[in-house]
Amino acid sequence: MDNTTADTSWNLLVRRDDLSTAELADAPVPQVRDGEAWLRVDRVGLTANNVTYAALGDSFRYWEFFPSPRAGWGIVPLWGFGDVVASRVEGIETGSRYYGYFPSASHLLVRPDRVDERGFREASPHRVSLPRPYNAYALTTGDIAYEAGREDLHVLFRPLFWTSFMLADWLVDNTFLGAKTVVLSSASSKTAYGAAHLLKGQGCEVVGLTSPRNLAFTEGLGCYDRVLTYEDVSRLPRTPTLYADFAGDEQLSARLGARLGDLLVHQVVVGITNQEPAPAGTLAETGPAMFFAPDQMRKRIGDWGREGLDHRFADAWREFLPVAEGWVDIGHSSGPQSLKRVWHEVQSGRTSPRTGHIITP
Repeated sequence: MDNTTADTSWNLLVRRDDLSTAELADAPVPQVRDGEAWLRVDRVGLTANNVTYAALGDSFRYWEFFPSPRAGWGIVPLWGFGDVVASRVEGIETGSRYYGYFPSASHLLVRPDRVDERGFREASPHRVSLPRPYNAYALTTGDIAYEAGREDLHVLFRPLFWTSFMLADWLVDNTFLGAKTVVLSSASSKTAYGAAHLLKGQGCEVVGLTSPRNLAFTEGLGCYDRVLTYEDVSRLPRTPTLYADFAGDEQLSARLGARLGDLLVHQVVVGITNQEPAPAGTLAETGPAMFFAPDQMRKRIGDWGREGLDHRFADAWREFLPVAEGWVDIGHSSGPQSLKRVWHEVQSGRTSPRTGHIITP
């Protein structure tokens, strides 16, 4: 086992109270000790989902996965692939490639546990109490959902599609809580349209809400029964409705409530593409519940076992991949400055819904 590490390392730090402020900072290069492995971050994706991680960093503990050395700043989690460059762990070989949760940085030091042919569980003390799905690293040679020629799509869609998959499963599992219509805001987002794709033909009308700018793109996806702009909420059908809120827009929620009244049978918050803080008290008044994919994942592991869940996901994923391939234009860039530039672009909302950013740090 090798304990040779890189000569340099760096982090991209983001101000937790102002996500538009980001700085690159040198990071110490550790001496890899027994029980540790040092991974080079090779390929990551940056989407609105990562902005959500930052915006919810305190309430959902996302900042705790990769602690920042500087108070008031955070390291945004990214999904992607990393290669082992040094290891003092039995079963973790130098050169092996893993898919999982990585920092916006050049490297990651891990303390692997439960190592097997499928991957490992990150067991560093600061991560033990954090949600387990984010601590799983999949070895590409043992990952039933992995396709080497489609790594970019894995990076951009797979973590989002897990949420899409679990949301759609939760809705079907609960017979849509009595709703006849499911309304999804931020309908041009990858997580929303992944869920819409899975819900198609499940016996409930699926309506997407989006901005006028993204209307043509969202209609062109073909996964929604109907697409409306936010200004056209008054045209929503007056049927029992479940609202899946991907926007975190309290004013939009209030307008839906005014339109539907008692016909709005349930609201669930899935993400917050709108980063403006809500007025105090509105969350309690409107009463939406937060949807957290790992909760439904734990239920299904109990129902089907981990292997059963993985196989069901892999089947849905393989069916979705060729469809998703036609919905995204992938842009590649490399280096720390590119990561910083793309963060600013995505965080400011300037990215087209067709664009997927892949960065090689």
